[in-house]
Amino acid sequence: MSSTAGESIPVGTGHITCDLHSSTVVFSKLSSSYPLKLLSPRVAEHGVAIVYVMSYGGGLVGGDCMQLIVEVGKECKLLLLSQGSTKVFKTRAGNRASTRFRRSSPQPTPSSLQAVTIQSMEVTIAPDSALFLLPDPVTCFRSASYTQMQTFHLAGSASIVLLDWVTSGRRSMGEDWDFLRYYSVNEVFVEGRRVARDVLLLDNPSLDTQIAPESCSSNTTSSSPLRTLKDRLAPYSCYAMLLLYGPQTHGVVTDLQAKYRTISIFKRAAPERFLWSLTPVDDGKGTVIRAAGVDTEDVKNWFREALRGLEVIVGIDEYRKVFL
Repeated sequence: MSSTAGESIPVGTGHITCDLHSSTVVFSKLSSSYPLKLLSPRVAEHGVAIVYVMSYGGGLVGGDCMQLIVEVGKECKLLLLSQGSTKVFKTRAGNRASTRFRRSSPQPTPSSLQAVTIQSMEVTIAPDSALFLLPDPVTCFRSASYTQMQTFHLAGSASIVLLDWVTSGRRSMGEDWDFLRYYSVNEVFVEGRRVARDVLLLDNPSLDTQIAPESCSSNTTSSSPLRTLKDRLAPYSCYAMLLLYGPQTHGVVTDLQAKYRTISIFKRAAPERFLWSLTPVDDGKGTVIRAAGVDTEDVKNWFREALRGLEVIVGIDEYRKVFL
């Protein structure tokens, strides 16, 4: 949705504000500008709304910068989804529209900053409301560099389900953890107190050495070769972090805890196709799930079943739109 008449939206920014009127979630603001795109379909379930967070052109190019502000009003339930994985293309030279500094900036954008694709999200969740951030995974193409920063501010009775996951790339094209860098930070605050901070950095220094001048090779003959991301992360092609916090997640967490208690740990001859762990945070008020799978579909199918208890909160038809 574009800006209203007379309103100017900075490049690459978006704003979502929703409130509950009677039993319907109404958006007082739903605006975005290139390369960010926001779409909200009609929803039959009372008190529930869905917004698809997308980008023009089917992905993000090196240098794109997107900023999204989300305000979830009291007693609203908002699902933030995507249509397909967030594709991050390789870095390209040049000054893109989404990376240009504001006119007040006297300096041009450094080329080193243009190469990084950046997404940031700032979310406020009011009392008795809930946010379900359940996008498809991020897929970084060969030589891509991606940074994601997401901050969530919850009222004491608010709830959140946050999924952050990344794949190894386009395996059908022979890419397997061949991107330059993936950096993701998620912070959750409740009544101003930070209850969780999750940071994931996947750096591929071995790719940098591949383009080093040959004249430098003689200086590194005695050094051990750097291990690639593929070497370090094999055999898995998808890693995920799921955070659940707040009263509306208790049913799902209880089911996951019961399932986790049935796991037996013993030595195996070969790695499992799928692994997951459960960790309580903030004295058990929240829960973090970490998962890894040989195939992305393994992870997706597990989350689809693990979170099926959300159907009673957001509605069966609405939940079917997740993990397609």
